[in-house]
Amino acid sequence: MAPPRVPLFQFYPHLLLLLFLSFVLIMQTVTPLPVHKAPRLSLHNKDALLISRSRPGGAISANALLDFKTYFYRQTLDHFNYAPQSYATFRQRYVVNSKYWGGQSFNNSPIFAYLGAEAPIDNDLSVVGFLNDNAPSFNSLIVFIEHRYYGKSIPFGTMEEAMKNETTRGYFNSAQAIADYAAILSHIKHQFSAHDSPIIVVGGSYGGMLASWFRLKYPHIALGALASSAPILYFDNITPQNGYYSIVTKDFKEVSDNCYKTIRRSWAEIDRVASKPNGLDILSQRFKTCSKLNNAEELKDYLETIYAVAAQYNRPPNYPVTMVCRGIDGVHNGSDGDVIGRIFAGVVSYKGNKTCYDMNTYNYPSETSIGWQWQTCSEMVMPIGRGQNETMFPAAPFNLDEFIKICSEIYGVPPRPHWITTYYGGHDIKLALNRFGSNIIFSNGLRDPYSSGGVLEDLSESVVAVTTRNGSHCLDILQATKTDPEWLIMQRNTELQIIQGWLTTYYADLKSLNK
Repeated sequence: MAPPRVPLFQFYPHLLLLLFLSFVLIMQTVTPLPVHKAPRLSLHNKDALLISRSRPGGAISANALLDFKTYFYRQTLDHFNYAPQSYATFRQRYVVNSKYWGGQSFNNSPIFAYLGAEAPIDNDLSVVGFLNDNAPSFNSLIVFIEHRYYGKSIPFGTMEEAMKNETTRGYFNSAQAIADYAAILSHIKHQFSAHDSPIIVVGGSYGGMLASWFRLKYPHIALGALASSAPILYFDNITPQNGYYSIVTKDFKEVSDNCYKTIRRSWAEIDRVASKPNGLDILSQRFKTCSKLNNAEELKDYLETIYAVAAQYNRPPNYPVTMVCRGIDGVHNGSDGDVIGRIFAGVVSYKGNKTCYDMNTYNYPSETSIGWQWQTCSEMVMPIGRGQNETMFPAAPFNLDEFIKICSEIYGVPPRPHWITTYYGGHDIKLALNRFGSNIIFSNGLRDPYSSGGVLEDLSESVVAVTTRNGSHCLDILQATKTDPEWLIMQRNTELQIIQGWLTTYYADLKSLNK
């Protein structure tokens, strides 16, 4: 296998900058979208990767990555149309590790397939350990499949070409993506002479949604699905708008009431300082910004993202929320303390002591940010917002009319906010899946803000919820380490026991039918 791939945007900086600036110019011509930007639906982000790789066993070793072999499948562009242009194909990347594979001759050993999400699969290979960790005991084949339009699986050659007009973007959606996975997994079964080998699909966050939807749409291909941190109920107003930020607030309040109150007071204090004649200069100096602030919103957006990311990826043993609050609570300056100083101390505690802090660090364009913006402006419409005095953040309610207006300005087509629940379901999910669905694990850590839109109770005997009070986003499918707490070990063991039960039943059925 080739060494981990450098992110695509490093090869196309001018292209992506041009795309990003064009989006910015369009956004400036319309009313700003009155909804706060929540962290991307991803099982990891830059901060989380840096923290995880700083701890023992935080990432899969380079030697283990050598066991993966890269393949490219000639994928159909449009699975649901028979017009001539639908027959166009593109190269879709998938990687296979057959080191532990027992093969068809060894009791039809299973296939564990990871369904890629809104990013290249390179980082997933290095941090998603659930498949590697458990393949030896299951004698399973390991497969990672990249999502169309990301990484090395981009139709039309480049992201620029793929995103340039309404027609080419139209093939970029979740239904096409899971149809891709169905085609590749069927191909792999043929390739490895594994006709009777059961497939377990695994995904995290948006990929967890895809895993659960794949099991519902393609039960003849996947025996079961592990959907980690999959907020499939954060659509069409099933989940309250403030669900995400309510849990972020709860996470901080549980760690330190003083920390929570300081953050809550800080927004008004930032606005007060910014309103002074030299206020932005003062804030720029106090927060050691790499360039002068243009307005207070830049700083507030930076801080809001830090708090949300810290809560979403609040993983042991570092626990980023605790890191932030340790800095905020560690400042003792006067009876009430210096709110601005406390907040900056929280940034330093989380980010480390730097010569300066880049307020745009979470906003730089990338292949993923461009792709995910399209996905959220088409079908993945998640109404995340905040009302007045509901959370520790300033009010930022989601306004669907404004959202539709802005997305239409950018892409020339409006979003479909009701399509996800129409195509996959979600309303009255317990009634719908009680008899219709089977063999899905919805796993959630209750400290994860996205768990507010997750399935947190069993829907039937085999569509089950596995939750942990202290868990965070997708923690259960990351690589196991010696420092993992007991509750996390137990969560993974529960999931494995459920999967083993599915396999046992399948093998019994297979044996009975082959008599």
